[in-house]
Amino acid sequence: MRALVTFLVASVLLGCRPAAAATDVPAIAAASDLSFALEEAAVRFRASTGRDVKLVFGSSGNFFRQIEQGAPFRLFLAADESLVMKLADMGKTQDRGRIYAIGRIVLFAGNGSPLQLDPQLDGLRSAVASGAVRRFAIANPEHAPYGRAAEQALRKLGLWESLRGKLVLGESVSQAAQFATSGSVDAGIFAYSIALAPRTGTLGKYVLIPAELHDPLRQRMALMKNAGATARAFYQYLEEPTARTIFERYGFIVPKESQE
Repeated sequence: MRALVTFLVASVLLGCRPAAAATDVPAIAAASDLSFALEEAAVRFRASTGRDVKLVFGSSGNFFRQIEQGAPFRLFLAADESLVMKLADMGKTQDRGRIYAIGRIVLFAGNGSPLQLDPQLDGLRSAVASGAVRRFAIANPEHAPYGRAAEQALRKLGLWESLRGKLVLGESVSQAAQFATSGSVDAGIFAYSIALAPRTGTLGKYVLIPAELHDPLRQRMALMKNAGATARAFYQYLEEPTARTIFERYGFIVPKESQE
């Protein structure tokens, strides 16, 4: 009888969720450009299924190395699809996963900045030439896909060499955004999804950089070999209309159908 009472009390405390759902809380490695969109999707997932996930945000390149070395993530949402492909070739994932979104980048200037914003970055060019730009933030191109996209755009516009000595490199695109929005740099390039977050909009202005100025930011996700039921359910949830609508609201281009 006492065991039955204990079980009933535990069920109430867990919101009547199955024990497996309560204990299966997988760690999800996610590119930091997803921080706002994925947090919202996780809240909806929790409300819909009673299951929970632990979201860990950072640079895709760093996550790749951690997973390669055995980090216990159950699902990887990368900002660079090639990293998922490499893990699949190593036998770390269940398959080659799916493209869940395509990202974009913006040029951002904080409130009070005299920098004129335009898609071809002519205002930035003028500001650099006049010496008005002393510090400029991007994510580190060595391991952050959004940093590579920023470098590609600046190179195509002939601005890379003039800005190279002024760069402040973020460990991830979200850290680059922190530099740009805090006023510690004069301007910066980071993810459109972060620029669309409500708080970011109060801290400055931005312009969307043309997609043809950089390689497509094709973002791919895949389940790890040891993914459990909750990770699989979250993976499937991210392909459903509710999650796709959230991604679109944060500026991502979402494939009309799941792409291998």
